Amino acid sequence: MFERVKEFIRAFHIPTAAELEREYLNGASNRVDLEFRQRQIDRGLFRRFDG
Repeated sequence: MFERVKEFIRAFHIPTAAELEREYLNGASNRVDLEFRQRQIDRGLFRRFDG
């Protein structure tokens, strides 16, 4: 029963900025792309708050 509750709660998980950054970096196709993505993250790509 608790497994069903855990699965339900995980369905509504909101990824953190660190998780988004890691996924973005993992999507790099080569070293140049990875370095470009790292620079974008360093500039605050996922840390901006519109508000």
